[in-house]
Amino acid sequence: MEIIAFDSHKRYTLCSVENEKGEIIEEKRIEHERGNIQSHLSRFTKGSPVAVETIGNWYWIIDEIEKAGMEPRLVHARKAKMMMACVNKTDRLDVRGLNKLQRAGTLPTVWIPPMELRDKRDLCRTRVSLVAQRTTLKNRIHWALSRYGIAEPDVADLFGNKGRDLLEHEMCHFPENTRFATRAQLNQLDSLKVEIEWLEERIREVFEDTEEMRLLRTIPGIGFIFAVVIAGEVGDVGRFASSLHLASYSGTTPRVKSSGGKTSYGRLRSDSNQYLKWAFLEAANVVCINRKKWADRHVSLVYERIRPRKGHGKAIGAVARHLAESVYRVLKKKENYRDPATGRSFSTEA
Repeated sequence: MEIIAFDSHKRYTLCSVENEKGEIIEEKRIEHERGNIQSHLSRFTKGSPVAVETIGNWYWIIDEIEKAGMEPRLVHARKAKMMMACVNKTDRLDVRGLNKLQRAGTLPTVWIPPMELRDKRDLCRTRVSLVAQRTTLKNRIHWALSRYGIAEPDVADLFGNKGRDLLEHEMCHFPENTRFATRAQLNQLDSLKVEIEWLEERIREVFEDTEEMRLLRTIPGIGFIFAVVIAGEVGDVGRFASSLHLASYSGTTPRVKSSGGKTSYGRLRSDSNQYLKWAFLEAANVVCINRKKWADRHVSLVYERIRPRKGHGKAIGAVARHLAESVYRVLKKKENYRDPATGRSFSTEA
């Protein structure tokens, strides 16, 4: 059996093939055309491991490896670079380093979702992207009002029906070109609203309401859309050793500096699954909005305890971490969320 590693780029992949003794059998550049990678790998022993880093176009490369009958290993690129500890960086050094880690059994790999799930997840990830664009546009409009000293209309939602009517009235105080730009942004918001609703309709058609998703919706702040995102990104919860590992993977744990008996906590980790992090932070904001209605629940008590001392952002982060750890427990135990403060078990959230 051979050991194979890829250093893939936009237009080509450098393939290095070694035997189990570390002797190089072949190193070749493969141009990126469909079928080329499969054809090249078919000359070697089926079932051989093939390491490929988590680059932007890994989806189709993994498909080619699987079609060739090989075992794909998706590599955590940052960790692999640290473990190889190479001062210089070249394609050849990279592929040889990956093969060295494979022979030593220390290759840092990440989960490869099934092809069907990879396809479905694109719906949720596109929705996340569109929502981010919507937020950016809304912030720009808030900034325009602030820039010209215009008090925002006293409404719960500036971009709801009543808020839009009041906003249109206030826009008359803008200079001509700012008014034109703001109206263009409002038109874009209307377009995004239609696209997001269209995507949500498709998500409800494509994703089945499984038992795992029902369990997720018993957790405060997690509705159908968040449950779909979380279920799709977590996959098999058994791949996490503990709830802390899932919370870390989700980016809901802070950076820690501890030395000389002093410990300090920084921002939430950025080297994480950004889609899970988004879902948990958004769910935590839902908790914040409903904290008076859920006054006796643990998530509301956590927020209210931390906000006066450390502010809204840290409080939201703490709630997000609790939600991440709760996801692990409900999926691992296959039981409804049980509130730590009340001891009650909740059915699916509205």
